[in-house]
Amino acid sequence: MANKGCPNGQPFLLMEVRTVLPAISIETPRLLLREPRASDLDAVADSLGDAQVMAHLGGVQSRPQAWRTFAGQIGGWVLRGYGMFSVFEKTTGDWIGRIGPNHPEGWPGQEIGWAVTTEAQGRGLAFEAAAACMDFAFEELGWPEVIHCIEDANERSVALARRLGSEPLREATLPPPLSSVTVRVWGQPREAWRAARGARVAWSPRRSTRA
Repeated sequence: MANKGCPNGQPFLLMEVRTVLPAISIETPRLLLREPRASDLDAVADSLGDAQVMAHLGGVQSRPQAWRTFAGQIGGWVLRGYGMFSVFEKTTGDWIGRIGPNHPEGWPGQEIGWAVTTEAQGRGLAFEAAAACMDFAFEELGWPEVIHCIEDANERSVALARRLGSEPLREATLPPPLSSVTVRVWGQPREAWRAARGARVAWSPRRSTRA
């Protein structure tokens, strides 16, 4: 459609694009994982501004920085059809973090990553969500391997990777703007997860896709 009201008097093509994220949810005994939504922004910004949460994730972010990070997360869903989930505790309805598949351009591999609020730490919730996301990545997305990019000093994440059955594989440098960060890449192949899953996870996640 030509628009004659542009400042230089020249017509331009006006296009309306409406993008809807894939509506995917996963339930575990205590948690609901779903696609990110605009209503999550306040909780996301609070988490990205928390020094304890962000100690090994690039440092705290201002709200404008958090908005851009969150927009990039949503953009990943649009481009790839999946991404990190917003995670909620079912009994309270509280948003407790971002966990799920993550594979930005230039990343060391196909990752299941996590970042949970300080209130949610130490209760096994990150493991519960991450295990459900491992199932999702291997069985629904068809990934042959899952990795986790972790700084050696991040003891909580190292412990979680071990609990998931992942092992240290190699060192890697993250792509810009994180190129100054060296991480240890933990991971495991799909066959290893399938073989040991029953010994680690006593429940099966429920997944739903809404039209």
